[in-house]
Amino acid sequence: MADVVGNKNAKDYYIGVPQPKSSFHVKGMDHVDWGMKDRLSRIFNPKSGNTLMLAFDHGYIMGSTFGLERLDLVIPELAEDIDVFMATRGGLRSCVPPTFNKAIALRCSAGSTVASEDVIKEVIGVDIEDAIRMNASCMAVQTFIGTEEEKSSLQNLVKTIDAGNRYGIPTLGVVAVGKNMVRDTRFFLLATRVLAELGAQIIKTYYCDEFEKVTAACPVPIVIAGGKKLPEESALEMAYKAIQEGASGVDMGRNIFQAENPKAMTKAVAKIVHEKYTGKTAYEFYMDTK
Repeated sequence: MADVVGNKNAKDYYIGVPQPKSSFHVKGMDHVDWGMKDRLSRIFNPKSGNTLMLAFDHGYIMGSTFGLERLDLVIPELAEDIDVFMATRGGLRSCVPPTFNKAIALRCSAGSTVASEDVIKEVIGVDIEDAIRMNASCMAVQTFIGTEEEKSSLQNLVKTIDAGNRYGIPTLGVVAVGKNMVRDTRFFLLATRVLAELGAQIIKTYYCDEFEKVTAACPVPIVIAGGKKLPEESALEMAYKAIQEGASGVDMGRNIFQAENPKAMTKAVAKIVHEKYTGKTAYEFYMDTK
């Protein structure tokens, strides 16, 4: 595989090669148990095969974030078009009505905040019993590939995967990137494949150049992170390109709740994820809707 990654013609290796036929709509999950398939079907729409996640777990490391000062007001406004809430247990229990009955990607890693110099140091912050009590559809654990905390973050991941497998709860491995890390194709090829090989059933990562190589080389679904706030047109175009190039969903936070019109933006992203809108037609829909 290293030879393929380093080959300037590697794209030919990944693109155009038929993917294995699947009897289940979630990539790589044909052989998991019924309960895990049920949870994955709550995350990934059986018709489109994709998912739209709303990330509002920023508070666990950033505290109060612009646009999320009042979770109890923001989340109900956006819930209609969201498939999955990605949140902390505290945010969910205190601010989000369980009557929405949405799939939950429960943030299970915890660590230092932005006030510390050791942001990359994390531990498992939620045990499997509480994930079950929260009726989590998957458990999200942050990893720090390429840093001095790589090993400990991967230990957090595999312990969560082991616990989740015992109870049929998938684990979402999150690829974190530091300020000084190179966000190139080679890095994301490495990070996403490692997390999948360790047993994560879903990978959350960033969009990058030659993204189709990353999704093709990863045997489980990839959901892209929205990242920093972009102009609405640019964010929608990024979401479109990611889906076109093999992503199975979008997990947006700031590009939704910090948009000029968050509700219209949520609907526009959902059009790309589930209804095959292009970035252009989704932006036109956004402008008309807002």
